[in-house]
Amino acid sequence: MENQHYVALIVGVTGMAGLNIAQVLKKPDCMGGPWKVYGAARRPPPHSWFPPSLVDRFIAFDAVDAAATETNLSPVAHEGDEEANIAVNRTMLHNVLTALKSSPSSRLSHVTLQTGTKHYMGPIQDPTRSNQLVGHEPPFHENMPRLPYPNFYYVLEDLVASHAPSLTYSVHRSSIIIGASSRSAINALVMLGAYAAVCRHLRLPFRYPGTRYTWEHFCDMTDSEVLAEQHVWAAVTNKAKNQAFNCTNGDLFTWKRMWKLLSEVFDVEFVGFDDEDGFDVVECMKDKDEIWDEIVETYGLLKTKLKEFACYEALKVVLHFDFQHVSSMNKSKEYGFFGHADTFKRVTFWVHKLRFMKIIP
Repeated sequence: MENQHYVALIVGVTGMAGLNIAQVLKKPDCMGGPWKVYGAARRPPPHSWFPPSLVDRFIAFDAVDAAATETNLSPVAHEGDEEANIAVNRTMLHNVLTALKSSPSSRLSHVTLQTGTKHYMGPIQDPTRSNQLVGHEPPFHENMPRLPYPNFYYVLEDLVASHAPSLTYSVHRSSIIIGASSRSAINALVMLGAYAAVCRHLRLPFRYPGTRYTWEHFCDMTDSEVLAEQHVWAAVTNKAKNQAFNCTNGDLFTWKRMWKLLSEVFDVEFVGFDDEDGFDVVECMKDKDEIWDEIVETYGLLKTKLKEFACYEALKVVLHFDFQHVSSMNKSKEYGFFGHADTFKRVTFWVHKLRFMKIIP
C-alpha cells in the first residue's frame, strides 16, 4: 500500500480513543497521510460534538451481529463476568476481521488493538474473582507474562495474532484514559464531572471516593491524543509491527493533588480525605438519575442519561487499588515513540472541552 493511499477503519469512533484517532489521522502532517478514514459505531454521533469532516464515511452497525457486520463492512473491505466479556468482545472483533478480510479486494494490512492495564492486573471488575486476584508488581512492563485468569484482552491479542502474516498488528495498553466523549462506557472525567455537578446541585461535599492508599500514592493516566498518536505511529512504523506497547502520559500524580485540581475545575470546595465512615460513591450516585436529568435541563446539556456513561463501580475499583497504578514507557521510547503529556494540564483541557461539548456543566 502506498503512503498516499492509507485507509483507516476506526471501530468505536465515537469513544475517547476512537474520536482522537480520527482527529490525529485528519491532521495535515499525520504520519502516513493523507488518510481516508471510515468511522464505525453502533449509533451515529451527534453533530454537536462530532464534526462530520472527521470521517470520510460513517458506518453504523452492531459488531456483535455477524450479518450486520458483514453487510456494513464489506464495502470497505462490560459489565458481568470475564467469560461474558470474552464471548462478546471476541465475537465483535472476529466479525469485523472476517468481514474485512473476506472481500476479494480486501486491502486490510494492519490492525491496532486497544486494551489496557487489566492485562497486568487480571479481571478486576469480575465480581466472582476480584477478591482473589494476584497481579503483577508495578511498574507494569510489556514483557510480563500473562496471568492465570480469564482475560478478554488476551483473547483479542491471540485473535489478531492468528491472522499473521497476512496482516500485521499492534497492541496498545493504556492507563486511565482522559478525553472527551459521551459515548465511552467508562470515562473517568465525565463520571467525576457528573458527581461534582450533583454535589453542587444538592450542596453536598465533593468527597474523594477512594482509599487513603490511592489518595497518597502514585497513579498515571493516558491522554487520548497521545494514545491516538501511538496508534498511528505503530500502524506506519515497520519496527513497531506485531508488538505491544504501554501508553501513558509519562508523568505521575497522586489523587490528593488531582483532587485539588478537580475541585477547582469543577467549581466545588476541596474536601480533604476522610475515611471514617467509608464513603461509597456507588451508593451516593445510584439514585441520582432524576437529579442528573434536572442538571441536564438546567444547563442545556446534551441529552444523556447517567447510566449511559456513569459506571461508578468501575471508578470505585480504580480508586481502591492497593498498589501504585503505574506503567513503564521504556519500550515505546526504545522503539521510537516519544509522545507525552502533562496530566494536570490535560485534565483541565479536557474538562473545558467536555463543557464546550455540553456533556458536563
